[in-house]
Amino acid sequence: MNEIFTRVSIRQFEDRPVEPEKLTQILKAAMQAPSAGNQQPWEFYVVTDREKIRALSEISPYARCAKNAPAVIVPCRRTEGLRWNETVLLDLSCAVENMLLEITSLGLGGVWLCAAPLEDRMTKAEAALGNPAGLRAFAVIPVGYPAETRPQQDRFDESRIHYL
Repeated sequence: MNEIFTRVSIRQFEDRPVEPEKLTQILKAAMQAPSAGNQQPWEFYVVTDREKIRALSEISPYARCAKNAPAVIVPCRRTEGLRWNETVLLDLSCAVENMLLEITSLGLGGVWLCAAPLEDRMTKAEAALGNPAGLRAFAVIPVGYPAETRPQQDRFDESRIHYL
């Protein structure tokens, strides 16, 4: 799986839309993620409305790069009907990683912008989505065709591996 070694965070996007079938493929990848007890605690908002994207770009100083993305995906966690609430953030993290890898495999770029567990960011993202009942925003993922290129850094550090 080459995408693990080529994926980088992309914060600048070309001014062209992402095809609906590619957005669907990203969401399929997200929903293939493992989750505790197969509870699948996620729901996803795909945002292409410019005003809503602007509002999402203002959830934190680090989210400003979302402003010019043609699409933004907001993974949310359900707050009701979960058997293992303590694992929900882990489950959503797996889903977002799957999304980022699929984004790369489709020739697109994206970046994981944190909302959870920071209450102010989650609240601002939820307001941009219209305050969906029973959901909490987990992250903001701008998606588009990259307007920047750079190599991924090699993070392998053998000194952090311990064999017993």
